[in-house]
Amino acid sequence: MNIEKRRKIFSLLKKNNPNPSTELIYNSPFELLIAVILSAQATDISVNKSTIKLFSTANTAEKISLLSIIKLESLIKNIGLFRTKAKNIHKTSEIINQKYFGEIPQDREGLENLPGVGRKTANVILNTIFKKPVIAVDTHIFRLSNRIKLAPGKTPLAVELKLTKLIPNEFLVDAHHLLILHGRYVCKAKNPDCNNCVINKLCEYKNKILVI
Repeated sequence: MNIEKRRKIFSLLKKNNPNPSTELIYNSPFELLIAVILSAQATDISVNKSTIKLFSTANTAEKISLLSIIKLESLIKNIGLFRTKAKNIHKTSEIINQKYFGEIPQDREGLENLPGVGRKTANVILNTIFKKPVIAVDTHIFRLSNRIKLAPGKTPLAVELKLTKLIPNEFLVDAHHLLILHGRYVCKAKNPDCNNCVINKLCEYKNKILVI
């Protein structure tokens, strides 16, 4: 796939969704960080149900660090791996409260040193909060990049590095959410909705339904 085709693909995705954003509900950078930690192997819908309860009880690093682990677990128990996530969130809150005075780190190293925060989570925060041109490759972006031959790769990191290199610069900040939302609602894992796909004529998915 050449650069002009990629530019056309992102132009169409951007035209179709001018202001792409996360579907996680949050009111502060710290809340988004906690929501993203919870989102590992969980849907945004289930995370939002949990964070409504959690953030109404404690929504700052100081307040969460003062909760008991048992209380924290009870607030997020509908989320998979809730016990491990509770421990990570509690420790992360303590670090942010004590080391960063309640504010989340603004750099990758600082973010990835927090319990429960890996490269993907760090990229979500760097992109969504700090508007950095980075891409967090989740299952949707990984599938989409390989399926339509946008940036084929065998691992999420390989896909991330290719996307960052190959996506035209003017679309890099929005690319993360443009691709996630397209993969979530149109280019789905099963039965991709090719007839309602704005990039149908440009993608290189071999089994797509051609729009005439």
